Amino acid sequence: MPKVALTLFFMAASLVLPAVSRSATLEELDRQVTRCHTVLNNVLQMPDRGIPKDLLVRCRGLAIFPGVVEVGAVLGVRFGSGIVLRRNEQTGVWSKPAFFNIRGGSIGAQLGAQSVDLILLVMSETGLQALLEDRFTLGADVAVAAGPIGRGASAETSLRFDAPILSYSRSKGLFAGISVSGAVLEPDVAGNEVYHGKGIWVQDVFYEDKGTLTEAARALIKTLDQATP
Repeated sequence: MPKVALTLFFMAASLVLPAVSRSATLEELDRQVTRCHTVLNNVLQMPDRGIPKDLLVRCRGLAIFPGVVEVGAVLGVRFGSGIVLRRNEQTGVWSKPAFFNIRGGSIGAQLGAQSVDLILLVMSETGLQALLEDRFTLGADVAVAAGPIGRGASAETSLRFDAPILSYSRSKGLFAGISVSGAVLEPDVAGNEVYHGKGIWVQDVFYEDKGTLTEAARALIKTLDQATP
């Protein structure tokens, strides 16, 4: 690996790592919810090149990771944080947001750094149950596929895509399915306790309706309700 590329890689990684490991304040977590809402709005405003609406209606959960940082110099790393919401299959009601971190690596011809918005559609109960683990690896513990985009993709989705999780990314105004196999998702235990209260876990938020619903989260859920009637 060239010395300059190696230096760039470790400098970028050193900037990202503290941001992921440090415990966030309630105000920072609420701003994160607002950023997730902005990402969702941006995606919903591009119907011809966005997530097929029927997939959004059918999904059992939605994960939004705004500004995931990817840095690479032959070896690549990916770090970010965001939220996951569960949708009740019987009532269609969305849960309060639970906070998660994502990290992962890749190997390939790459150099530099970029920031992408990552969206995951959890299409099955299997995918939702995996989120309750201490950590799980996309593509290993749970199958994941790059999701189809655009209105015309909906009709063929059930025939071509049966993965429990579908993944999308948005970068520099472009939106597309993306491969995130190998990325690890972990509940942000400290963040969830700061936001929802001491001793409240992801399963409490998803299945017991425990925790906090701030105005920022209420606005996000209202947008989801309008998009998934």
